[in-house]
Amino acid sequence: MRVFLLYLLTLSTFANLQAQDRPPVPPIGSTLPTDEVVAHDPVLIEEDGTYYLFTTGPGIAVWSSTDMKQWTHREPVFHPYPEWIPVEIPGFGGHLWAPDISYHDGLYYLYYSASAFAKNTSAIGLATNKTLDPKSPDYHWIDHGKVIRSYPGVTNWNAIDANVVEDEEGGAYLAFGSFWGGLKIARMMPDRMELADCWQNLQTIASRVEDAEQLEDDPGANAIEAPFIFHHGDYYYLFASIDYCCRGARSNYKVIVGRSEQVTGPYVDQNDLLLLEGGGTILLKGDQDWYGVGHNAVGTFGGKDYIIYHGYDASTERGVPKLRINELTWEDGWPVVAGE
Repeated sequence: MRVFLLYLLTLSTFANLQAQDRPPVPPIGSTLPTDEVVAHDPVLIEEDGTYYLFTTGPGIAVWSSTDMKQWTHREPVFHPYPEWIPVEIPGFGGHLWAPDISYHDGLYYLYYSASAFAKNTSAIGLATNKTLDPKSPDYHWIDHGKVIRSYPGVTNWNAIDANVVEDEEGGAYLAFGSFWGGLKIARMMPDRMELADCWQNLQTIASRVEDAEQLEDDPGANAIEAPFIFHHGDYYYLFASIDYCCRGARSNYKVIVGRSEQVTGPYVDQNDLLLLEGGGTILLKGDQDWYGVGHNAVGTFGGKDYIIYHGYDASTERGVPKLRINELTWEDGWPVVAGE
């Protein structure tokens, strides 16, 4: 219980910092270089030579770029959020979290999270669009409501931080989770709008502790979240964030990675330790310039792989979260972040 109270205190501190020190939102249409873009939980996709970045924020923040160096601030996805959320999620704070963007069968699928403060009263929602170009007559986000929801006292997992991945046969899987019982994975229906697996019996793919099912009253002890699965060569690579985000200068967020020949695992690190049992090779961590780094996505653009994430800027007193993009290379079957 002591750890859980510390977890709540951490979240409370984050809320206070956000209220006091949140940088001003740049005007729609303004352009900034990568290192000046304030972003949390970024994900990136390309359409017709333009890159579109989606991040946590009111209505889901959107940026676009033609070179991944200069970014133009666009209108958010929602104004301010779908009507079902405050009904389904009592205590919803107004910001939509942790978007995930993918393309399938003529549609862009944007998964997003809505949650109550410091609870696993959470849901993952879905919106689709025919295009990401706001100038196109086909540009229109259609919200499809919740895909999955977590319930305090019922589910020992948290329905946030969605990521959809395809297996080699084209089947879709939803990976998600934050704290509580760890990271989960579930098969999706062919239309990718609902689960094929039963939400009451989900598979765990990563946890910081072996006995995660006993953590219902102490989720802060299992500081792992934000799964992202990327297929490369013969393996699926599970990236995840460990330790604590959102504490400004006290953030110690890190990115770990493991791999498996099957999308559902088991995932092991470079020392053959199971991610289910606390394993995970550290890929990214803080340094003198960044207090902590994490919540990553991975994508292939122009024939190169990139890792997209946020870091808490050590040049600012409270560690403002900034966008970071690095090329990802591979050595002996494991990812390496260029320039790190």
